Amino acid sequence: MTFATVFTTCFLTSLHAQIKMPSFGKGLQILAQDSTIYLRVGARFQSLMVNQWDLEDDQFSNLGNHETSFLIRRSRLKFDGWAVTPKLKYKLELALSNRDNGGGNSATFNNAANIILDAVVEWNFYKGLSIWAGQGKLPGNRERIVSSGNLQFVDRSRLNSRFTLDRDVGIMLKNKHKINDDFVLKETIAITSGEGKNITTTNVGGLGYTLKIEAFPFGSFKSKGAYIGSAIKRETTPKLAIAVAYDVNINAGRTRGQKGAFIIDENNIPAGKNLNSFFADLMYKHNDLSIMAEFVNRKTDDGDPNVYSSEDVLLDTYYTGTALNFALGYMLKNNWEVAGRWTYINPDEMVANDENQYTFGVSKYIVGNKLKVQTDITYRSINTLDDQLFYRLQMDIHL
Repeated sequence: MTFATVFTTCFLTSLHAQIKMPSFGKGLQILAQDSTIYLRVGARFQSLMVNQWDLEDDQFSNLGNHETSFLIRRSRLKFDGWAVTPKLKYKLELALSNRDNGGGNSATFNNAANIILDAVVEWNFYKGLSIWAGQGKLPGNRERIVSSGNLQFVDRSRLNSRFTLDRDVGIMLKNKHKINDDFVLKETIAITSGEGKNITTTNVGGLGYTLKIEAFPFGSFKSKGAYIGSAIKRETTPKLAIAVAYDVNINAGRTRGQKGAFIIDENNIPAGKNLNSFFADLMYKHNDLSIMAEFVNRKTDDGDPNVYSSEDVLLDTYYTGTALNFALGYMLKNNWEVAGRWTYINPDEMVANDENQYTFGVSKYIVGNKLKVQTDITYRSINTLDDQLFYRLQMDIHL
């Protein structure tokens, strides 16, 4: 389904429905005449420039191997709303740019691009209880749950790229309730394929099981601010979200759980181990200040990330270890923001080298996260290798 198709359909049925676009960034909104269905259509894209240098001998005075990239980092169509009742919600999100969707260059993806990001139905069937079914983000690390359009920096950290659960297909049971007047608690249980998005073949491994508990001791944030990087909606009183999550991926079929290469032996038979991921994170906001911190630990059941065939041939290696991520931002009165981030990656010894990343960013929020310009510079220090320097500039627009 294309945007043109949706727009044409809306136009032809305009006599029988309410169609409006309330303001910039709110999308095209359609409500059926009998109020049995509501649809919001949106589009967004991000244009990105990246410059990269090697710091030979780890010296800033010795920059070399300069590379430049100009990219459409993301380009997406979004459809969401409700059917029959506002308690039955749906969401469809499509990735259109090559940089965003990724080629599914194997039979596992039916040799097709991974265009579908989210395809979800959620039914709020009793008080704070909802059941969710389809494909979407798992309840893992906070930075991944934050939409790419609501990030504080040009892109997510190295912790996310190496350890995130990302998206998967399955079902979730979600609950939200109050302990007292202020204290809010959320619990989520998910049972999914364990192998990520857009898989078209039978599972090569077992299922994934995820549990997450999130507490808001001072009450909920404004406008879902616990899942927005910056202090766009300034909190007049302190707000804090603390979460822990645990994921067990049975006989994980890919090197990073729901992501990474598939592990297949010399006879084209899947091979794997149970992969266990623990996440802890927090988000704090007050006035112009925002703080986010994350920790992750990932291990196999036997503590060995290597996977061997029945003949003791090394097939592949899971990405296991620990990581920390800390971000601090300050929003100026004119909606310019300065922010810093430190990320530490400590993979198991046989997996990869340790990494430290230091990022400084400046962003201008013209219409909140719906229209913004972001730039950041990152210094990456990797044990035994030349260090690297990155400079990025990105424009983000949501219609």
